[in-house]
Amino acid sequence: MLLHLDSERYIDTSKGLDISIPLSNDEQNPLAWYVDKPIFEPVRAEGFIGLVTEGSSTNFRNISFNPHGHGTHTECLGHITSEIHSVNKKLKDSFFTAEVISIIPEKIWNEKEQLFDEVISLSQMSTAIQSLHVEAIVLRTTPNELSKKHKNYSSTNPPYLDVDCVELLNQKGVQHFLIDLPSVDRENDEGKLLFHHAFWQVPTNPQFHKTITEFVYIEDSIKDGLYLLNLQTAPFENDATPSRPVLFEILKK
Repeated sequence: MLLHLDSERYIDTSKGLDISIPLSNDEQNPLAWYVDKPIFEPVRAEGFIGLVTEGSSTNFRNISFNPHGHGTHTECLGHITSEIHSVNKKLKDSFFTAEVISIIPEKIWNEKEQLFDEVISLSQMSTAIQSLHVEAIVLRTTPNELSKKHKNYSSTNPPYLDVDCVELLNQKGVQHFLIDLPSVDRENDEGKLLFHHAFWQVPTNPQFHKTITEFVYIEDSIKDGLYLLNLQTAPFENDATPSRPVLFEILKK
C-alpha cells in the first residue's frame, strides 16, 4: 500500500526494512552482559507436554530471556531510575522521521586499562548527521560485519558514544536514538552510564518520552539518509521491551 505523507512524498508500506534481530534459543542469538542464551521450553505438567512432536495437540512453550542482553530492545529512562518506569506507558507514538548514519569509531588509548577504546565522537556525529531537525537517529557502526547478529559481546569492550554527542542530538531535536551495539555506553564504566543519564537528563530534568533502542542490525543495502521509522514495541510493563524497528524509504512523486 502507498501511504502519502504529503502532496510530494509517500512510502510503500509493503517495502519495510526490518532492522531488528530475531530472538532465538540457539547459538545464533546475540548475547551481552554475561547472560546465557534464551530458553524456549515446552510446558510439562500432570502428564501434559506442550510439543506436537511428543503427542500434544499444540506447541505450548515458556520463553525466558533478558530484553537488554538478548537482542533488539527499546528502553526508557526507567532503565536508570529507582522507580521502574514502563517504556510501554512512556512511548506514546510509533512513527518518526529518522536519519540513518554510518560511523567508523575512533580508537582512543585508555591509559587506566591499558587498551584502546573505540569511541563515536562528537565531531564524527556532527559530520554524519545531515538533517537540521529529525526525530530519530539510527547509527550503524562500521565495519558492518554479519557477526554482529550472533556475537557474544560480554567482556569485548564494544564501541560506545562520547557523552558530548548528546548536546548535538538535543540541538537536532532527536527523541529516539537507535544503535547496532548492546549499549550506548562503555561496557565497563563503573556504573556511570554517562550517555544514558545525559540523554534522559536524569535526575535533573527527566525526559520520559525519549527512548534508546540497542542491538539493531542495519544491512549495508540500507543507505544513509532520511526514512520514516516505525518503532514497534512489545507491550511489556518494564523499563525495556523487545522491539522491531522498521524503516521505510521516503519516496517522491
